[in-house]
Amino acid sequence: MRSAGMSPDGYWPSPWPGEDGGPLRLQTSSARPSLGMTGLDASLTIREAVATTMVVLRDPGEVFALRHTAGPDAVSWVERIDPVTLEPLARSVELAGGPTWPGGIAAHANGSLYVVFGNHAHRLDASLNVVASKTLPRDKPYNSFVILPDGSLVTKNFGGVLPFQAADTAAEVDTELVVLDPENLEIIADCVLPEASIARLSSDGDQVYVIGTSSLWRCNWDGAKFALDESLSSVYRSVPGQTYGWDPVIALGAVWFLDNGFGSERYIGTFRGQGVNTAPLHLVRVDLATAECTLTEICGLPNGVVANPPLIDVARRIAVGFDSGNGVLAAFDIGDDGSTVLRWRKEQNHACHMMLFAENGELFTTDHDADRMADEIVILDIETGRELLRTKSASPVQSVLFPAVGWDNDLYYCSFAGIARLGA
Repeated sequence: MRSAGMSPDGYWPSPWPGEDGGPLRLQTSSARPSLGMTGLDASLTIREAVATTMVVLRDPGEVFALRHTAGPDAVSWVERIDPVTLEPLARSVELAGGPTWPGGIAAHANGSLYVVFGNHAHRLDASLNVVASKTLPRDKPYNSFVILPDGSLVTKNFGGVLPFQAADTAAEVDTELVVLDPENLEIIADCVLPEASIARLSSDGDQVYVIGTSSLWRCNWDGAKFALDESLSSVYRSVPGQTYGWDPVIALGAVWFLDNGFGSERYIGTFRGQGVNTAPLHLVRVDLATAECTLTEICGLPNGVVANPPLIDVARRIAVGFDSGNGVLAAFDIGDDGSTVLRWRKEQNHACHMMLFAENGELFTTDHDADRMADEIVILDIETGRELLRTKSASPVQSVLFPAVGWDNDLYYCSFAGIARLGA
């Protein structure tokens, strides 16, 4: 059963059909605008489920979780889980993977589920039967994908250092984006960029945005050809000691992301104290009309590191960024000209993707205590930074993964240790 009007073109119309809610990475859902929960009426359900990258929603009551193993020859699989108890109701076969890096899953407008993990892509039906599989061109991880309005999938090779590799390990020198046919996953077009990219892709219609190691790039799809857009290229690395950016958010006429991602392979269950970048970490804004780039310091401290995107509250014109290495979370007012002014700043050990319940301004964040090795779920008021709710997650490690909205005033938290549901 399809319920209209909730998802971007190409995605199944549900409150949360793909990571970050859709390819703009706004990390919010128009279908679930309010969490409406206080510390008095919140309950938590926890399931130990190692390496649960994310969950997506399809038909009402359907929740699908992507999980994987580790190492150079890892596999992934998909579980349909009970939306309240989190227990598995169905499970796919093990899906061929490859070198480990968190991949992605999405519910497609055609009703299928698609998975990209390692150097493989898979199409599954709603009963988790494999319909098609494809080995991708490079023996590298492919870090997820976006779905375009015509249903085509776009993915790319991960260009960074993998966990447990030396920091000077030779990384990719370029990035190859491939367009996959949603029917059989055959490659129907590609586009090669002249530098590596570590960040995940984002898209707006048929325009796909790529954060390279020093520049923002855009590739355009016309239904047959995929080509680099020469009209938009912006170098964002301009400060000595500054390093590469992470996943882009497309909002308010600009592309927004956080820099200083180098060193993320040093994650040891926490990012606190693991940063090696000498420049302060920035919220980066690239204007889509002029390609002008502006940098706003999150806290001004050296040795910061992140591995995920900022959040942009479009209605309130607030940007929220963080520095996981230094344990700082900060919000900025966005002017009509794109300028940013500090709104609030607080010490908090956040590292994963955020999520906004836009009606009440409830902001999902986390806070990790490295001494106790305990990650907590924290709901903040995005306008003030005031704490509205704090509860355990039962994860000893800091989440660097993806939350999701649920079907009934609830949300899902994912980490390398398991999954949790916060609801009434």
